Amino acid sequence: MRFADKLFFMMTVLLTVIFTTFGSWMLGSYFQRSIQREMNQEYMENQTFRYLFEVAYQSNAEYGDGYAIPRAVDSVVGNLESEETQLFVAGEDHSFYYGETAIRREEYLKTVTDFLNSAGSENSYICGIRKLGDRYYIFSVSVVKASEQVLYLGRCRDVTGIYEDRQGLLNQYRLALSMLLLIGGACIYIMSRYITRPISSLNGVARRVASGNLEIRSKYRSGDEIGMLADSFNRMADRLVEQMRELELEAKRKELEAKQKEDFTAAFAHELKTPLTSIIGYADMLNSIELSEEERREAYFYIFHQGKRLESLSHKLLELVSMEKTPIVCNPIPTRSLEENLRTTMRPIFRQRRIKGKISLEKCVLLGDSELLLSLFYNLLDNAVKAVEANGFILMKGECKPDGYEIKVVDNGRGIPEEEIGRITEAFYMVDKSRSRKEGGAGIGMALCQKIINLHNGRLRIESKVGEGTVMCLFFPNSQLVLDSERDRGKRKDKIGRKAV
Repeated sequence: MRFADKLFFMMTVLLTVIFTTFGSWMLGSYFQRSIQREMNQEYMENQTFRYLFEVAYQSNAEYGDGYAIPRAVDSVVGNLESEETQLFVAGEDHSFYYGETAIRREEYLKTVTDFLNSAGSENSYICGIRKLGDRYYIFSVSVVKASEQVLYLGRCRDVTGIYEDRQGLLNQYRLALSMLLLIGGACIYIMSRYITRPISSLNGVARRVASGNLEIRSKYRSGDEIGMLADSFNRMADRLVEQMRELELEAKRKELEAKQKEDFTAAFAHELKTPLTSIIGYADMLNSIELSEEERREAYFYIFHQGKRLESLSHKLLELVSMEKTPIVCNPIPTRSLEENLRTTMRPIFRQRRIKGKISLEKCVLLGDSELLLSLFYNLLDNAVKAVEANGFILMKGECKPDGYEIKVVDNGRGIPEEEIGRITEAFYMVDKSRSRKEGGAGIGMALCQKIINLHNGRLRIESKVGEGTVMCLFFPNSQLVLDSERDRGKRKDKIGRKAV
C-alpha cells in the first residue's frame, strides 16, 4: 500500500471515529437530559395527584373509607387525567378503585402490577419507563395511608415522542456524517496525493541513483520538509560522487600509510623509556650515594629485574602489531605486586622531578597479562609526569566496585584541550608535538594503552581541563577480577581439607 493510500485511509478512519464518538456522546447526553426532565416532571405531577387526593380524602374521611375514597377519586381524576395520561388507584390487595378498565384495555396490567409489587411502604415513591409494543410509557406510583388501609396512587403517561425525537436526530446525524465523510474523504484523497507527489518523485530519483545513474538530481524546490529532504538528497548524491572519485586515490594512500604506521609501530615497540629511567635512577644511586651492602644488592636486583622486564616487554610490544590475531593469556595478578612494582619504579622518577606521587591499589586480584598491565600503568604515569611541573602531584588509586575494579590516575598538570581528548588514543597523535618530541615521545603511548585496555575488556574515560589537570579512569569488569576475600575463603577451605586429611 502506497503512503498516499495509507494517509487517506488513516485520516478517513480518524475522522469517522472522532465524529461518531462525538455525535454518540452529544445525542446520548441530550437524550439522558430529556429522560431526566420527564422523570422530574412525572414526580411533580404524581406529587400533585397525591396532594389533591389526600385533601379530598380528608374532607370525607368522617364518612369512612367506603365513601371517602371513591369521592376523592371522582373529585381528582377528572382534573388530572388526559388523553396521554392514565390515572389509577389501587388498594392494599391490588384491587382497583379506579383505572382498571383502561389498564386492561391498553394491555399493561402486568406492568402496573409489577410496579405495585415493587412499591415500598407508606410515603414511598417509584418511577420507571417501560416499552410496551412499539410505545414507551412512564409509570409512577406513590404509597399513601388512608385511615384503615394503604392506597397506591399511580400514573401512566406516553413518552414515545422522546424516543421518536432521538431516532429522528440519530437519522439526521447519520446522514450528515455520511455526507461529511464523503466530501471529507474526497478532499483527503486529493490532498494526500498532492502531499506525497514530491515523495514519489524523489523515490524515483533514488531508484535511478541506486541503479547507477549518479548524475540525476531531484528538481523539487520548496521551503518545507520535503524540499529540505530533496536538497539533502542532492547534496548526499554530490558528496557520494565526490567520495567515489577520491576513494581510489585514498585507498592507495591509506594502504601506504598503514604500512608505514605498522613499520613505525614495530620500530617503536622497543619502548624503553620508563624501564630505562628506573635503571638509570638506581644506577645513579649506586654511583653517587654511599649505600649499604643490602641496599646495593637491592638496587642490583631492581636493575636486573627491570632489565628482564624490559626484554619481556619488548617482545610484548612487538606482538601488539598483530595483537588482534594473537589473544593474550590471562593469569591472576595481585594488585599488591603491581603496586610494589610501580612504587619501586616510579619513586626515583618522582624524586628526580620533585613531584609528590602516591600509588595506592586496593587489595584485589586482576586477570590479565602482568607485563602488558604494567606497561599500561607505566605509560599513564609517565604521561602524568610529563604533564606535571615541579612540586605538582600525581595520584594513582585503585578501588573495588560492585561491578568491577576502577583505577584512576590523577594529576594537576597542563591538562588536555577538550577538542583533543577524543584523539589522544589515536596512533601517532600528539597534543603538543614540539614538547612530545622534546620529552622523547612518538605519539604511540596512548594508542598502546588503548590496545592493552581493549585486550583486557576494560574501558578508558578521560576528564581534563586545561591548566587544572587530567583524570585517566580505567575500569575492568567483574569478569576480569577475583576478590581477595574469595581467594581467602578458598585457602581456608584448602587448609581445612589438608587438616582433615
